[in-house]
Amino acid sequence: MVTPERALRGRDSSPFPVPARHAVLGTPLAGPWPEGTAVIGLGLGCFWGAEREMWQLPGVVTTAAGYQGGYTPFPTYEETCTGLTGHTETVLVAYDPSVLSHTELLRTFWTLHDPTQGFRQGNDRGTQYRSAIFTTTSEQAEAAQVTRALYEPELRRNGFGEITTEIRPVDGPGGAGPFYYAEEPHQQYLHKVPNGYCPVHSTGVACPLP
Repeated sequence: MVTPERALRGRDSSPFPVPARHAVLGTPLAGPWPEGTAVIGLGLGCFWGAEREMWQLPGVVTTAAGYQGGYTPFPTYEETCTGLTGHTETVLVAYDPSVLSHTELLRTFWTLHDPTQGFRQGNDRGTQYRSAIFTTTSEQAEAAQVTRALYEPELRRNGFGEITTEIRPVDGPGGAGPFYYAEEPHQQYLHKVPNGYCPVHSTGVACPLP
């Protein structure tokens, strides 16, 4: 993992515009969203396939591909892929928790990828592919810890190792920091390029209900 001193400096603002609307859902990509909408950042490896899985969930208002959890402000895709920004490829999920609970969203998160692989998912290797949950509320943080504690024994029983997922709040000391939107071609990529490569790496192990 790159240190803050070695991380790329970045820039003061985004070098590219953020699309106004989600290409599939038609909702605002960067808000404003309806009152009561919850927001979380999820890292599951390559964000193309992960985002497609998330926008199909009932209760999801919008999703976006981006970079979070590192040091470089407003990075580009090429910079993030060097491993010198500290960010992981992240899917922002804005959702209605009265339809899609924090717990159910996170149970889906756990089962869509292999959270035991450290700095990789499948053939994608590097710190930018690490598993991560970046929370914005105490309820999300609690659900993340509860579902993690339930899921790890199930993984072990099925031959997998310890969960390596990074769980951090967005704000505060040691926080993950802002979500930086990725370039337009990366947003809803597998809708625009249906045959594009970016599989999710599910273990096939179910996450129990709390």
